Amino acid sequence: MTHTDDLTPYLQSLSLGAWRYFPSVGSTNDIALAWAREDAPDWALVVADAQTAGRGRNGRCWMTMPGSSLAISLVLRPSPQEVSFFARFTALGALGLMRALSGLGLKAELKWPNDILLASKKVAGVLVEADWQADRVEAVVIGMGVNITSESAPPSEGLRYPATAVETVLGAQVDRWALLAETLKAMRAYRTILAEEAFMRAWNERLAFTHEWVRFSTSEGRWQRVKVLGVRPDGQLALAHEDGQQAIAALGEILIHPEEG
Repeated sequence: MTHTDDLTPYLQSLSLGAWRYFPSVGSTNDIALAWAREDAPDWALVVADAQTAGRGRNGRCWMTMPGSSLAISLVLRPSPQEVSFFARFTALGALGLMRALSGLGLKAELKWPNDILLASKKVAGVLVEADWQADRVEAVVIGMGVNITSESAPPSEGLRYPATAVETVLGAQVDRWALLAETLKAMRAYRTILAEEAFMRAWNERLAFTHEWVRFSTSEGRWQRVKVLGVRPDGQLALAHEDGQQAIAALGEILIHPEEG
């Protein structure tokens, strides 16, 4: 039986626009973007068993070993209203996965802007890219890589943030296709409130390190000790400095707790 046969029972009831499975690809986002430039419909899904050149933020590589992870990219055809909330599409993917994980009894958090944490370690990442035609967004691609088995978590040496896997935290085996199906169901529900305050409440309720002091790397590469206040409606992160002054970050990355660094 092929993985396509395995996947079909999970996906056939989800009303996807279309879906394609690949045993191995360089990047599911590349496949999805190329498909979007052709005729991919809304809710078109790309799934790969292995990924050799997956992308994270700032060009970082995300490897996916066969049978160990989820590597997916979802094509959405946003409405004009949804395009105006483009910064929320990363959280759309993250919230969908976190709700699916909650069904396993796991409480995940979103480390701004795009990392999902379990037990304070990175278990998944989200990368959103857009297909631009002239000056308008024709399609949004939400790519996600999720560490499922212990073999999928990279060794700690050289990592910018410690990693883990769903099965490691859960202490039991996980049906990755069932997790995928639940993630997509949750994403569909969250998309209906993408432009609403309820979406921002859900994002901030799942935001990691809220009201905690962290080390924050600015877009210029400088480290600062700041307190996380929350995510603004435009997707930017509200911060407080030690002198009490507040700031807004459109770019940057939370590295680690100061006391751990």
